[in-house]
Amino acid sequence: MSELIEGKDFYYNDEGLMVLTEVFHLKKGYCCGNGCKHCPYHYQNVPEPKRSELLTLSKNESKKDSTS
Repeated sequence: MSELIEGKDFYYNDEGLMVLTEVFHLKKGYCCGNGCKHCPYHYQNVPEPKRSELLTLSKNESKKDSTS
């Protein structure tokens, strides 16, 4: 994988942690199973019960974003 580009492949959250974007994950090509915030693969490799929790959170955030 090539060098990461800030603002495209990642950004820093309010706590100063690097957050990988959906673009990065799509380039990688698979779910790593870590429960990444912008996972485009519906957390398919995250073990239960964490996977279900993340999917519920993801749905709730989508609803919140669409009503704002």
